[in-house]
Amino acid sequence: MSKQEVAMLGQAGGEGCCPTLLTAPLDEEQAVDLARVFKALGDPVRLRLLSMIASRAGGEVCVCDLTPAFDLSQPTISHHLKLLKQTGLIDSERRGTWVYYRLLPQTTDRLAALLTRPAEQPPAATAGAAS
Repeated sequence: MSKQEVAMLGQAGGEGCCPTLLTAPLDEEQAVDLARVFKALGDPVRLRLLSMIASRAGGEVCVCDLTPAFDLSQPTISHHLKLLKQTGLIDSERRGTWVYYRLLPQTTDRLAALLTRPAEQPPAATAGAAS
């Protein structure tokens, strides 16, 4: 995982400096990068893995604790974890034989911020509300 992969949601600069998905159109590069993250999250196995990692007490989990939760081979689980890592959603650290995974909250926070409607923006009117 490179800083470039995490930066795609970070929008270079500072926090809160850039428009959200709901306030300004994405450029082509932003859309491609964001689509990669949504594609990674669009797989049920990867979504479950991310949830298991994110919800783990202590903030990290050993791959040895993740693999038994699925009826998949260890290489398949490793492949899914690799994709989550490449999109900047998780990071890992090898300790002896085992690899421990942790959520990268800055990435999920930025993803959430992209999808959050600004407080001053009124909700969209529904079709049935027209007079």
